Amino acid sequence: MSGPSEPPEVYLDHAASTPLRPSARDAWLAAAERHHANPTGSHLAAREARKALDRAREQVAAALGADTGEIVFTSGGSEADNLAVRGALGARGPEAVALTTEAEHHAVHDPVERSGGVFVGVDERGIVDLDALAGVLRRRGGEVAVVSAIAVNNETGSIAPLEELAGVVRDLAPEAWLHTDAVQAPNWIDVAAATADFDLVSVTGHKVGSPVGTGVLVVRDGVELDPLIVGGGQERGRRAGTPDVAGAVSFAAALTETVEQRDASVERLGVLRDALIDALIDRLGDRVQVSAARAGGDRGHIAAGIANVCIAGVQSEALLFLIDAAGVRASAASSCSSGAQDPSHVLAAMGVPREVALGSLRLSLGHTSVAADVERAVEVIAASVERLDRFEGG
Repeated sequence: MSGPSEPPEVYLDHAASTPLRPSARDAWLAAAERHHANPTGSHLAAREARKALDRAREQVAAALGADTGEIVFTSGGSEADNLAVRGALGARGPEAVALTTEAEHHAVHDPVERSGGVFVGVDERGIVDLDALAGVLRRRGGEVAVVSAIAVNNETGSIAPLEELAGVVRDLAPEAWLHTDAVQAPNWIDVAAATADFDLVSVTGHKVGSPVGTGVLVVRDGVELDPLIVGGGQERGRRAGTPDVAGAVSFAAALTETVEQRDASVERLGVLRDALIDALIDRLGDRVQVSAARAGGDRGHIAAGIANVCIAGVQSEALLFLIDAAGVRASAASSCSSGAQDPSHVLAAMGVPREVALGSLRLSLGHTSVAADVERAVEVIAASVERLDRFEGG
């Protein structure tokens, strides 16, 4: 006798990794079948592979507002972030420091912390405090090798004021390289325009619909970095290793499509995101708080497809278990350490009380999301919260 069928999946974890786009899949398969040669070789097959890699580089550069020689292919966003931070420190010397915000992804936060770097606070929206940044740079600007600030926060969706931030850094620390982790950004903002004054820009493929293991770091002309991976002259000596031609081609296809569809997607998914939040508030009342807009009102500073909410009176770990069993895939802005659940460092930096942050839930939409996903998610989440309430009430 067969067991009960699995519930239909509602995928609301696009900020972690979004499904493969058909265009990216087709591009990868075609390139993988045709370009088996190492593109650094000299024979015909190698030259053909190099042409495909060059075309991909041109497409990525166009999407990000960069020159082709400024594109460094990496294995993803974490490598790109590490290359930006650690590479800048290594090029500047042992006395240099890195500066970042308290609400960064760990791929930036951890190398800054390990190097003894400086952290600047954020406000309750998760947006960098520009006055605090200016104060630090006035005191220590001459020591700073790199300033890094996330473009769109991976947990809360908060969009940074990149142009204003760049102005502060250029004025007070003109010798520092300026980096942004733009891994979440291509879906929601015009990265080419927003990062035009940035020296280093990290982007990854699996957030836009290409396979995991693809990414780039934009390294503007004249920026010096100490490479993390040596042993070959690839990527103009900035990242050794045989290039992944199929991965680059697939990434270029997905990124190009994402940029072309961004305006329409932002409009469509913004409506769905707001419907999701509003329906949860209708069902569960004021115990639902939007993490980056706790006072209510405007959500314009939050990426259109990201809804990070805190639900009072529940533990996100228990809630995630129940909704996952019902087919809703989501995540929480928390991590487990030594068996104990700790709230996200991002929510802590925003001043979210620990007891509230323990009920955090990130629901993120993407190119495959539809209205039925929102409707199903609201029903499942509300029913799961009510089930947990009954359990707690005995």
